Amino acid sequence: RTNIELSSVQRNLIKLLKQANKKIIFVNCSGSAIALTPEAQACDAILQAWYPGESGGLAVADVIFGDYNPCGKLPVTFYKSSEQLPDFENYSMKGRTYRFFDDALFPFGYGLSYTTFKIGEARLSKSTIQKTESVELTIPVSNVGKRNGTEIVQVYVRKVNDVDGPIKTLRGFQRVDVPAGKTKKVSIQLPPKAFEFYDTTTRSMTVTSGEYEIYYGNSSITKDLKVAKIKIM
Repeated sequence: RTNIELSSVQRNLIKLLKQANKKIIFVNCSGSAIALTPEAQACDAILQAWYPGESGGLAVADVIFGDYNPCGKLPVTFYKSSEQLPDFENYSMKGRTYRFFDDALFPFGYGLSYTTFKIGEARLSKSTIQKTESVELTIPVSNVGKRNGTEIVQVYVRKVNDVDGPIKTLRGFQRVDVPAGKTKKVSIQLPPKAFEFYDTTTRSMTVTSGEYEIYYGNSSITKDLKVAKIKIM
């Protein structure tokens, strides 16, 4: 297994700060996912800074002091524990990534800001399409907080009854700036390629007839997503 957790020394330090009733903002500098379950429970906030470079300190300070309203989303899955992962020598994708895993601490596509967004009900341009057709989603995004902010709307697709296929796959996203108290509509186009999945019959990526579920929201975790259905003839 890979070591994706903090050392006991680091965790003991956080524990002592918590016992001293200190306000804890944990800044994590890493190039990949870290299992931060104890930190998520003990800290007041977690800022994922990656490897920010020579101006990283200024950027982190701008976020912590509220001079910049963050809008970043995780490009990887942050697991609860390394025990959730298959053996390092197991190369199957089952149990790894958001496409085959839905029990993350911080899921792929997750990220907070200093305001709150509400994703409304999407409107599909068509509910039934041919294999060569595209479909457009129009999604209302409301900023129900008190600060202007930026949201990144994400669209995932799943082929219904595809037993061996992924539980969802990112097929589109769009960044939108929404002033406080306002609503904007986001349009995301899904071309035919967005409905391509591996076909065991032809052993190729292809669009097949059937029902598909289109998930949309602001992270990959299923409970944070709304769903619309479409049929391909």
